[in-house]
Amino acid sequence: MKPAAVVSLVMLLCLSASLAAQAENWPCWRGPRGDGSSIDQTVPMTWNGETGKNVVWKVPLAGNGHASPIVWDNRIFVVTCDQEKQERQLICLDENGDQLWSKVVLKSQLETKHNLNSYASSTPATDGKLIYVAFLEVDGKTIPAPNVGRARPVTVGVINIAAYDYDGNRKWLVKPGEFVSVHGFCSSPVIHGELLIVNGDHDGKSYIVALDRNTGKTVWKVPRKYETRSYVTPLIREVAGKTQMFVPGSRRLQCLNPADGSEYWHVDEEGLPEQYVASPCFDGKNFFMAAGFPTHHVIAVRPDGEGDVTESHVLWHTKDVSCYVPSPVLAGNALFVADDRGTASAFDTKTGEKIWKERMGNHYSASLIATKTHVFFVADDGTTKIVKAGDEPGVVEENPLGEFTFASPAVSNGRLYIRGEKHLFCIGDKSVAAASR
Repeated sequence: MKPAAVVSLVMLLCLSASLAAQAENWPCWRGPRGDGSSIDQTVPMTWNGETGKNVVWKVPLAGNGHASPIVWDNRIFVVTCDQEKQERQLICLDENGDQLWSKVVLKSQLETKHNLNSYASSTPATDGKLIYVAFLEVDGKTIPAPNVGRARPVTVGVINIAAYDYDGNRKWLVKPGEFVSVHGFCSSPVIHGELLIVNGDHDGKSYIVALDRNTGKTVWKVPRKYETRSYVTPLIREVAGKTQMFVPGSRRLQCLNPADGSEYWHVDEEGLPEQYVASPCFDGKNFFMAAGFPTHHVIAVRPDGEGDVTESHVLWHTKDVSCYVPSPVLAGNALFVADDRGTASAFDTKTGEKIWKERMGNHYSASLIATKTHVFFVADDGTTKIVKAGDEPGVVEENPLGEFTFASPAVSNGRLYIRGEKHLFCIGDKSVAAASR
């Protein structure tokens, strides 16, 4: 082989090794770290779902749902609901978008829900061996809706959590607790060691529950004080010498020990919102939360306290925002927040000072994702605007999908997966994605 050819081959191998090192799975809600961040340096920046530009494949999805897709190696999993048949399904696709199998997880009457929610909003989680899914089962029983100030009827349900192997065989199914909410169900399971943890905040006897993820058996179950609907997916971090699970909701910010559900600390500041949807972030020093209804807040909390830390550990707190559903993301030295009504803001993580505010889209339901250098805002109309993680709100790319989307995107192996109302889109460069495997 000629020297030039040898050099080229070595460079190609080095590039492939580098891409492989950066590649990662997207195994659960908000990705491998649960915070919307991606270390992938080959995330696509430009595409057009209408013309097919940089669309590797686009496949129709039966039924509908707002849960995010998850990715493990060459498998993509997504859940959906066939409303006509009242069936909640788990679908497995390969890396080419071909459906490998589909399983009916639950057949049940449709629950009461908010018009922006769906009957398949809980994002699955996988450990590479089993896929864990959560749906709500109802039998038609209704009660007056609690905590909404009016006697609107709401269905009474029970959470169903099931585990499937990669061939589509169900390994177990359990029903760990009741769930009642006028807004419906969308709590996503989190894997921690041998546990599967699910937030059961609802308008009743709220709880957090941890299951043995091999058997489904309840390991611990702890009540929530205020018994109010919230949908925060817990964020687990090693911090201050211990494993902490930050799970705001039910009118307080609370941090638990994921091993047994015992409390480390909480914030009960007067005026905190009743309801939470967005998931938190952590920058290695502090936890950040952006959410709320009927009032809106962005809060930073130091994680090294014990008991009631309301007066001592709130680093900063601002109400100069209107966020509720989309989860924020960290990039650079800023916390990026999108509110439901289409406005985006960036806050200095140390001080809480607003760096910039800009109208970015028509309405946001999807949570943000970020690389080291850019932040992705996916609006309900399917338009993704990408901004630099800097001090100015300049949009560097604007990419149409061609259909509405309410699901948060996933990133894996140089590809971006966006679930539209009718299709699942795989976006990226085929050659780059192939080199990363």
